[in-house]
Amino acid sequence: MNSIRYILTTIILPAIFLMTGFQKDHIEERLEKLENKSEELDKAKDFEKNIGFLKETTDIKWDANYYEWAEARKQAKHLHEDSNGRFERDWGTFLVHQAKKKNIDPAIVFELLNVETGGKFDPDLVGPKTKYGKAYGMAQFMKNTGPWIAKKADMPYSHSWLFDPYYSIQLSIEYLDYLYEKYDNWNKALTAYHRGIGGLEAYEDKHGNAESWYALEIQENAEEKQDVLVSY
Repeated sequence: MNSIRYILTTIILPAIFLMTGFQKDHIEERLEKLENKSEELDKAKDFEKNIGFLKETTDIKWDANYYEWAEARKQAKHLHEDSNGRFERDWGTFLVHQAKKKNIDPAIVFELLNVETGGKFDPDLVGPKTKYGKAYGMAQFMKNTGPWIAKKADMPYSHSWLFDPYYSIQLSIEYLDYLYEKYDNWNKALTAYHRGIGGLEAYEDKHGNAESWYALEIQENAEEKQDVLVSY
């Protein structure tokens, strides 16, 4: 009898208490994770309220599910840090998800914006005057290129929207998608983005290839980010 009592008090009951405590901790941990997930889902749903131009179109959508949202937020954090805080995390979240929907490496888009703005990521940037005019916004679209791409992508257009970071990002993604589909080559697509389609042809005639400094710099810098920007 004493041996049974010993086993009960020293082994079985402590084990029961330990398991009960473990289950309680596990349940509380699960509840906390569910609460966090619910909060993140609410943030994902509310996110598009900050993106004004989406209200003007049914063709461009913000439709990230929880897992896409979480991954985009994680990658956007890296972009924010890489820019020394100049490229806002919300912009990065939008960029990552929208680029992936077009099967475009988000780092390509980020580095393009980096080069276009000289590392400032200034949504209000106005480029210097050239014989073709000035370029506007974070993605540096000219007055003739912006509406042309917007029309092709079934996006609404207003010159003032070129200074909206979300619109500028989306328009750059649409243009890159169009150019890559046209050329199936990133050197050509990026050089055409920088110089225009006619400028690409002139560059190729002169150099025999499309390996401009612009295209190479963007791709090399994007490649360096692959260890932190994991595709989802």
